[in-house]
Amino acid sequence: MTKRRRRRRPRPARARSLGTRGRLASGRGASAPIRHTPKIVGADVELASFLPGVDRPGGTGGEASRALLREFVGVPAAGGAWPGFLDAWSVAGRASLSAGEEGRQFLPSNGGSVYIDLDHLEICCPEVRSAFDHVAAWHAMLRLTRGALHAANARRPDGSRIEVLVNTSDGLGHSYGAHLNFLVTRRAWDHLFTRRLQYLLSLGAFQVSAIVLTGQGKVGSENGRPPAPFQISQRADFVESLVGPQTTFNRPLVNSRDEPLCGGRPGDLAYAAGSAPGGSADERLARLHVIFFDATMCQVACVLKVGLMQMLLAMIEAERMPARVLLEDPLDALATWSRDPDLRTTTRLATGGRTTAVELQRRFLEQVARFVEGGGCDGLVPDAKRLIALWDDTLTKLETRDFDSLAARLDWVLKRSMIERARARRPRLRWDAPELKQLDHLYAGLETKTGLYWAWERQGAVEQVVTDDAIEAFTTSPPEDTRAWTRAMLLRRLADGDRVEAVDWDVIRARCRGALGRRRTLDMQHPMKHGRAQTKPSFDATNSTRELLDRLGARDEATTGQWFLRPGMQRGADMLLADRRKADPGDTTEGTDGAARADQGAGEPGGRGSSG
Repeated sequence: MTKRRRRRRPRPARARSLGTRGRLASGRGASAPIRHTPKIVGADVELASFLPGVDRPGGTGGEASRALLREFVGVPAAGGAWPGFLDAWSVAGRASLSAGEEGRQFLPSNGGSVYIDLDHLEICCPEVRSAFDHVAAWHAMLRLTRGALHAANARRPDGSRIEVLVNTSDGLGHSYGAHLNFLVTRRAWDHLFTRRLQYLLSLGAFQVSAIVLTGQGKVGSENGRPPAPFQISQRADFVESLVGPQTTFNRPLVNSRDEPLCGGRPGDLAYAAGSAPGGSADERLARLHVIFFDATMCQVACVLKVGLMQMLLAMIEAERMPARVLLEDPLDALATWSRDPDLRTTTRLATGGRTTAVELQRRFLEQVARFVEGGGCDGLVPDAKRLIALWDDTLTKLETRDFDSLAARLDWVLKRSMIERARARRPRLRWDAPELKQLDHLYAGLETKTGLYWAWERQGAVEQVVTDDAIEAFTTSPPEDTRAWTRAMLLRRLADGDRVEAVDWDVIRARCRGALGRRRTLDMQHPMKHGRAQTKPSFDATNSTRELLDRLGARDEATTGQWFLRPGMQRGADMLLADRRKADPGDTTEGTDGAARADQGAGEPGGRGSSG
């Protein structure tokens, strides 16, 4: 009796480039479409602002931040006028903002945004496709903030000046966020958080080991953690769980907050029906909210922080998880490696054996480099091969402990070198000396005259990956290849007599002159479909704002008298309020404003509070 030969099913095809589709087995022989999307990135970073030497009940962070915010030229997110809107800001407009957000305004200069989050000034970079453009946009936002700082201080009484620090912890037990946001497919997001635990653990292992590239460094420890002379990561002491949506307490290594900012939100009927960007449920877009990293200023550290995440996410999106890189205990590894600036300590892998942070980064590099070489990042991550070369060279310098060369690239190495020089000149200084903590803060000062990072940059001691012209361009112009271009240009056009009723990253609602009782809503759901190439012809074709909005595809709606509340905003407010109540069960405040007040006033070097 002969055996029946089993028929072999054809292998599923893999999507090869942007916009192509493959078929991946799912369930019992079922299949679903898969897409890749460019890894557009944005950032929202809280800055420490305060009045040194001034004692106020609850601290001076709120006073300083509000003074800075008044100096930005922007359009309020929820109605109002141009500069001076803080005085006339309506109660209705305030209620429409997410909890913890105060006075958000969008910038016609470059499409970015600024607001106050729990007494911290928060600056948000416009969306870009390139990690190198992100570095330029980030430094441009710092320049705009420095301009606001100078203007605000010019108005201050003598002896009462504002200072701003670009860091993520104050040394007194408070941390604030330096968040990155990456565009991914909804399928990839679901794999990370609901279907494939190994993807989540791989991403976590990457982030933990990447502190050797992305840490700003700090003197001492906080948050009840064991003492340490110097740490690589400022954020490490405040990461207390593996995954979760919260950002202000029990902070997770990998944040699962689900707010796409590209059309539909989970829970919306339109989103459930598949009418969000991409059409079908398997082609919707999502946003990975990354709260783990430190604020950095060295350009190489900045570009690696973003570019490496872009490439790894492209690999995860292609369902190519790096092999043998999972940590047995990621949180323990983070605490251990952060306290080892000499880079010698090992921790256990889930697959057996031990590794240093640099060795684990080398494993990631080898596998991501093969993915890039095979075209996996083509059309998704600009300059991927340049990023790989820079990653490789920096790891080689870390492996050989060439700290002299690394000081030009990595903030934590530059800061440690600076502090060790101070200790060599004054041997009596112990690591717990307040003078060293003062140097730690001075490194992060935004003001070029007193901030130590900028002194090193002026001396040519910091390696540049973008030009000064590129940075300066982003202070007055938006990125051309994302929706930030249309947002900025439309806000400029609307400023001439038209009323902006609401602005957000993916929508603008306005009432145009001569259109009494009507308002226009422009949906910019897809971050890539409103770049300069797509919409400049419409801007050039007409001087009429109403006609321009028609050309851009805006909806014409009747005014109902109800304040605009964007989809999912109340859900976000409720989520953050729930965060506050978990952190402080005794807090019984209700509503968006109550949540915003919950953490206000906690300490700076003198009174700054914890946030993100």
